[in-house]
Amino acid sequence: MSTVIMSESSDEQAAGQHYLVCGIEDCHENGQFYCNDCHRPVCEHCRDEHVKNPDTKFHEIVLYRHRKHQLPVEKCKLHPTRNVDIFCKECKIPICSKCSTMKEHHRHEFDDLEEIYTEKYALQQGEFSKIQKYFLPNTKSLKSEIEADATKIHKLMESIRTSMKAEAESLKNLVDEVSSENIDHTHTMEKSLLEMLKSQETIYDDYIAYLGKMSDDFEQHLSLTNHKLLFSETLKIKTIPETTKPVDPVFTAGRFSKDDVAKLLGRVNISNAEPKKRKIQPMEAVTTQMKSTEKQLEQSKEKSDVKQTLSLSSFITKVREYSVPGVDGVWHVSVEKSDRLWVSDWSNLVQTDLQGKQLQKIQTSDGHGYHTATQDGDLIYTDKDNKQIYRITPDKKITKFIKTGDWRPLSVHSSRINGDILVGMYKFYQGKVTRYSKAGQEIQNIQRDNQEQGLYSEPHYITENINGDICTSDYNKRAVVVVNKSGQHRFSYTGQGSGFRPYGICTDVLGHILVCDWYSKTVHLLDQDGGFLSVILSPQQGIMPPCGVCVDDENNLCVGQRDTNTLTVYKYLQ
Repeated sequence: MSTVIMSESSDEQAAGQHYLVCGIEDCHENGQFYCNDCHRPVCEHCRDEHVKNPDTKFHEIVLYRHRKHQLPVEKCKLHPTRNVDIFCKECKIPICSKCSTMKEHHRHEFDDLEEIYTEKYALQQGEFSKIQKYFLPNTKSLKSEIEADATKIHKLMESIRTSMKAEAESLKNLVDEVSSENIDHTHTMEKSLLEMLKSQETIYDDYIAYLGKMSDDFEQHLSLTNHKLLFSETLKIKTIPETTKPVDPVFTAGRFSKDDVAKLLGRVNISNAEPKKRKIQPMEAVTTQMKSTEKQLEQSKEKSDVKQTLSLSSFITKVREYSVPGVDGVWHVSVEKSDRLWVSDWSNLVQTDLQGKQLQKIQTSDGHGYHTATQDGDLIYTDKDNKQIYRITPDKKITKFIKTGDWRPLSVHSSRINGDILVGMYKFYQGKVTRYSKAGQEIQNIQRDNQEQGLYSEPHYITENINGDICTSDYNKRAVVVVNKSGQHRFSYTGQGSGFRPYGICTDVLGHILVCDWYSKTVHLLDQDGGFLSVILSPQQGIMPPCGVCVDDENNLCVGQRDTNTLTVYKYLQ
C-alpha cells in the first residue's frame, strides 16, 4: 500500500508541505482524501469507487487534514488475541470488545476509543503547535528584546560615564583656574605689604640720621669751649614718627563636603517611572498566526516547486519595456506587488504600475539602492543626509522608522526569508552592514573579516540570497562582497578583467547573483558561490548602461538604465 512520500510532523505540514499518494493498489494519484475506516489516503477517483463498492460504501471519507488518526495497536491483557478499542465510561479504562461482555461491565456505557484518541491527539497536536508557533517564537523574541535592551543599557551607561568624566575634567580645570588666581592674588598682596613696610623702614632710617645730627649739635652746645651756645638757643628734639603695623592677611578655607562636590558634578539616578511590561502577543492571535504560517508554508512549497522546474534559458527574451514618469534615470527598482514597482533616480522615488502609470511620487536625496518593499506591503527607504530610515505604509503614510546615529545609510533590503531589514552604511571611508528586526531593533553589525580587515567601503546596493547570504555591491571597493548570515566573509567577486564597477544587484529563486557592471555596461550572472557563469546582458541588447536590477514575482529580470527612464523586463529562466 502506498503511503505519504515524506514523514509528517503535524497536520499543517502534511497538508501544506508534503505530497500524498493514494493508498489504493496501483494508484499513484494525489491522495487528498482519507478513509477513516481503512486508514489510508485516497484520491478523488478512488473515493468515488470506494463509495460505490458495497463493502466500503458506508466508510467515512473526509479531507486528509480532517482525518482520524489510527488507534495504536495494544493487546488486551485479559484477552491477548483482542485489541483494546473500547473505552468504558464508568470504569474510565480502555478495554477490548470481549471485555465489554463481562459482568464487570454489565450495563456500562462505552465509547469508541479511536474517537477519543483522535480527539485527544488533535488537542495535544494543537497544544504542540502553540509551542512551536506561539510560545517559542514569542519567548525568543522577548529574549532578543532583552539582549537588545542590554546592549542599549551598555551604550547608554558608556555615554553617561563619558559625560561624567568630561564634567569632572571641566570642574578640575575650573578649580585649577581659581586656585591659580588666588595664589597670584597672594603674591600681589605680599608685594603691597612689603612695599609699605619698606617705606616705614625709610622713615626710621631718616629719623635715625636726624638723631645723629642732633647728637652732634648737643655735643657742641655742651662743649666748655662753646659754652656761649647754651645761652644763645635751646635745642629741641622731634618726636619719634608714628607708623602702623600691617594687618595680617587671613585665609578663609572653603567650606564644602563630598556632597557639595557631587551636587556640582551631577548624579545618575533611575527614574521613578514604573517599568513598562514587555509586550506579549495575546493567545487570541495564535489562530491567526497559525493560518498565516500555513499560508507561508504553501507559498514556500509553491516556490520550491517552481525552483525544481526552472533552469537557465539558453537565450534571453525581452518581455516588455516602458518609460517611468517622474524620474530621469532608473537607478534602482523594488518589486512591491506583481503589478507594482518602486523606481528611483538620484532625487525622486516613484511608484508605478506595469504600464508605466505613476501612482505616487516622493522627493528624496539619496540615489543607488536606497529602497525596498517588505512582505507586509510597506516600502522602506533611507535618507543618508538625515541619517534616518523611513517607512511608507500602503495608505501612503510616511513615518520615521530607524535612526542610524553617526552612520549614513546607503542601501536597504527587506529579507524574504524572515522580514529582517539589512542596511548598508558608511562614514569616513569605512562601511558596514547592520541587520534590524521588522520592528527596527538592531540585531547584528557586520564590518570586518577574520583578519580584522574592513569588508566594505560604501555598500551602495544590498540584497539577500536564498541561503541567507548577504550580497553587497561596493562601487568604491570595485567588488561584490558576500558574507553568510552570521557575517563571515564567503567571497568577493571583482569582475572579469580590470575596471569592474558594480552597481545594482539582486538574486533569483535559483540562488543566482545578478550584478550590473558600470564599466563594461553589462549584467553579470554568478552562481551562489561567486562563480562567473555568463554576461547575461550587454550593449548589444540596447542597455546603455544598466544600473538597477531586480527579479519580479514571475521570475523575470527587470533592468533600469541610469541615463534614461526606460525600464526593460527580460525572461532568462525557463
